[in-house]
Amino acid sequence: MEAIEELAVQPCTSSLYLRPFRLSYRQNGTKKFWDFMRTHDSVSILIFNTSRQCFVVVKQFRPAVYMCEVERHHPQIFQNKDKESFTSLETPLPAVVGVTYELCAGIVDKPGLSLEEIACEEVLEECGYRVSIADLRRITSYRSGVGVTGSRQTLFYAEVNDQMRASGGGGQPEEGELIEVVEIPLEESMKFAYDETFPKTMGVIFSFMWFHNNIAPKLPKK
Repeated sequence: MEAIEELAVQPCTSSLYLRPFRLSYRQNGTKKFWDFMRTHDSVSILIFNTSRQCFVVVKQFRPAVYMCEVERHHPQIFQNKDKESFTSLETPLPAVVGVTYELCAGIVDKPGLSLEEIACEEVLEECGYRVSIADLRRITSYRSGVGVTGSRQTLFYAEVNDQMRASGGGGQPEEGELIEVVEIPLEESMKFAYDETFPKTMGVIFSFMWFHNNIAPKLPKK
C-alpha cells in the first residue's frame, strides 16, 4: 500500500468519475458563477462485528489526500496547472501521509441495483462479510462535498459475526483497489474517532457517535 513511486501531476481531460462545470447565475440581483464537479452518489456502511465487539473499517491510500500534503510541503507542484507539462516530484513524501481510515463504501454506478444491493456488494468486496438486504439498517443520507460536488451519500448499519466472514476482503485488485480491513474495538472507538493522528473521514466520526447513542445502550452489560 505504501510503495508509491514515479509521481507526476497531469491535466485531467476526461474522467469516468468527475465532470467539471461552471454554473453562471444571478442571486438577489447579483451575477455570480460557481465551479463544481458532477460525480456519482455513494453508499457507506457502518459494520459492527458482534463476535468481536468491534467496528470493521477500511484503510486505503487516497491520492487526493496525499496531494494535499504534497502541496503543503511543495507549493510549486501546482504552479504549472495551466500548462501541458506538469511538475514531476522526484522526492515524493511517504505514502502514509495519504492513507486514511474510512467506512466501507462504494459509488452508485449500477442502475440495475438498489442502494441496499450495492451496499451488500461493497461489504463483501471490501470487508469480506456476506450480508443480505435484511441485515442492513438505513441510518440517513446526507450531502458531501457541498462546495464542490454536492453528491448524496446514504449511510447504512450492518451487524456481522465471524460466521458471516466469506473472505479476507480487500477490494477488487482488477479495479486498482488496495484495501486493508481494520478492526476498531468498541471500547476504543470514541478515542479513535477524535485522535487526529489517525486520518479519517467524517463518516467514521459521525457513525461511531450514532452507534454510541443508538446501539450501545441496548448492548448486554458485561
